[in-house]
Formats: sequence, C-alpha cells, structure tokens
Amino acid sequence: MQAFRPEVAERLRELSPLLLDQLDSMTERMVEVLVRTEPSYRELVAHSPDELRCSTRANLEGGLRTLIGTGSGRGRPAVADAREVGRRRAAQGIPLEAVLRAYRLGGQVTWEALLTVSRQGGGRHDTLLLEVAGSVWRTNDAECAALAEGYREEQRRLAGVDEEARQQVLDGLLDGRGGDPAFVRTASELLAVPLDGRLMAVVALPGPDGGPALDAPGSALLKRGVRSVWGLRSGAQVGIVALGALGSGEVLAWLQAVAVGPVGVSAVVDGAAAAGSAYRLAETAARTLPPEARRVVTIDERLPEALLSNSPEISSRLVRQSLGGLLELPVDERTVLLDTLSAVLACDGSPTRAADELYCHRNTVMHRLRRIESVTGRKLADPRTRLLWQLALLGTEQRPARRSA
Repeated sequence: MQAFRPEVAERLRELSPLLLDQLDSMTERMVEVLVRTEPSYRELVAHSPDELRCSTRANLEGGLRTLIGTGSGRGRPAVADAREVGRRRAAQGIPLEAVLRAYRLGGQVTWEALLTVSRQGGGRHDTLLLEVAGSVWRTNDAECAALAEGYREEQRRLAGVDEEARQQVLDGLLDGRGGDPAFVRTASELLAVPLDGRLMAVVALPGPDGGPALDAPGSALLKRGVRSVWGLRSGAQVGIVALGALGSGEVLAWLQAVAVGPVGVSAVVDGAAAAGSAYRLAETAARTLPPEARRVVTIDERLPEALLSNSPEISSRLVRQSLGGLLELPVDERTVLLDTLSAVLACDGSPTRAADELYCHRNTVMHRLRRIESVTGRKLADPRTRLLWQLALLGTEQRPARRSA
C-alpha cells in the first residue's frame, strides 16, 4: 500500500494513542450490533461469550495497527489474520455473508473512531483524514477478500475430508504415529487441528441407553473456538482436543454440561507424540466409572480406581484378602456393614462423625465396627488395614453411604 503524504502520516501518529484507547468501546459496539442483527453471531455468543469479543478486538486492533503502521511506513495489511478468521467461521457454520458484513462493520467502526478522536483533539486538519478514508476501505476490502478465500478453502477442505479418512488419521494418532513428523504435518492439514501444542484426549463410553455419551462434541467445542478431532474406537467416542492457551478446566466444564454417560479425560500432554498415551489414560479414567454415570472425570481424579481396574486379578485378590468373610454374609447385613465401614473411613476413622453421616447412634457404629473386625480379622487402628479396606471398597464399587440406619 502506498505511504501517506508526510503531513497525513504525522496526523496519524498524533491520533494513534487516542485510537488505540478506543479499542474496548469499538469492540463493545461491534459485538452489540452483531448480536442484535445477526442470528448466527447471537448463537455463537450463547455458546461462547468470550470468543466473539476476543476475536473482534484482535481484528480491530490489527486493522488499526495496519493503518497506523502504513502511515508511518512500518505496517502491513492483516490479511493472514482475516484468512484464518474465514476458515474458523466456515468451520463454525456461520454464513459467509454474515462474516463479510461483520468485517465491513469493522471498517465503518474504525473510520468513525478515527473521526471521533480527531474531533476530540480540536478537529485540526480533518481534511487530511479524507486521504486516510481510502486506505481504511482499501484495507477492509483486502481483508474481506482474504476472509472469503479462507472461508471457501475451509469449505472445500471440509467437503473433501470424509469420515473414513478422519477416522484413519485419528487411529494413527492413537496408535502412536504422532512421533512421525511427516504424518503429523499431513494430519494437521487434513483435520485443520494444530497437533504440535497442548493436547488432551477424551473417551466417552456409551450412555445407559446405549447412545453416545456426548452429542456432537466437535461442533460444540468449535463454537467456543476450540479445535478437535473425533471418531469411534471399541464402541466409544474418542477425541483429541487442541487446547492452545486454554485451560483444561474450561473444556471439562463444557463436556460435563452435555455428558449423558461416563467420560474420561487424560492429563494435558505436549504434542502429537503423546496422543497415544493420553488416549490410554482417558480410556482408563472412563472405565473406572459405572455405566449409569453421567460424569466427566480426569485420570488424576481416579488414580486408585485406575490401578485396580488395570489389574483385575490383583484387585479381586485384594478384595478377598481385605474384606474376607464380610462379603459372604447375608445381603442385608453385608450392605449395612459395608456402608458403615465406608462412612467410617470417609470420616478419618471417627465413629462419632460416621454416626452423624449414617443417622444412627455412635454405639451402633461401634458395635458394627467390632463385627467388621471380627469377620475380617483386621483392626481399624492399623493404618495398613485402613488403606487395604479403602482400596477394597473401591474394588467393590462401594461409596460412602448417606442413608438412614
């Protein structure tokens, strides 16, 4: 783009601090207009309140700095950012016409802000800004063209990637091919998911009715600006989520809001080479939950259960050795004693607190504890016994009871 005349460039330099101070108000105005006039942006804000605001502010700031930089001979049009926005909005399903209207609104807001700050400064040489107007709209036109190009590129990519190809790439990641740089480059391009940063694996087992535990998780995350790839493996939904700078807690909250079955999540890993191990951790976490659970858990929340589930023979022996004849008692007595033991352990071995939890008298809890110790041949006072009992209860899927005695 041709540089401005020296007096125009000088005027822009004078106004640039005031212009940048207007960024927040410009952003709020744009978001308010888009939400009020564009249903697709209204839906985007409903799913992800911050994504549109952050994206809009970044685009406005890029446009302002391009304008100011051009005036001082340093800037360049932000067409690369516009192309990326076009790709993202195409993947989110926002109509191209709505995205282009948003960008043109950005040009209008930028020009009006420029006039406003000029008048605040006394309105000197406002006629100089007529030369800037052409630059504003030429820059806006270039960004709109780049946006449309990126939008159509993403549409073509989405149309060309069938589910079989997507599944094959995902299987390759889960099977350990993430250490192959050529495969990772191809996978990232095919899926439009960055695989060289912070990743997280998710495994969702079928819900109680046999249906998927998560409804269209890829689309739900994308509406919040998070890219991911999803497929099926061994009857479970499996996803690799590219977190970028996002905290894992936000993704967990979004998944929990829509989960209708057991969902396990790995720890955050760095790069595609660790995707296979992340998948195994997420699957283990999911399988520690009962089939009727509608929960999202991380592997770090379920480490004891994970150890037991991965060693069924040891888990079975641990239960038999720790609980002994307790499991052979009649069902009613066994249930009461297991509930009591679980409550006592959850209360750090305190019979008084356990009695409050079980809505019974402390002496009743003491009597049951003596019965438990007699049947198992173990003593509550022994720290190792308490550890074994806690693990054994996890192995029998017992949980602290909250029922009336």
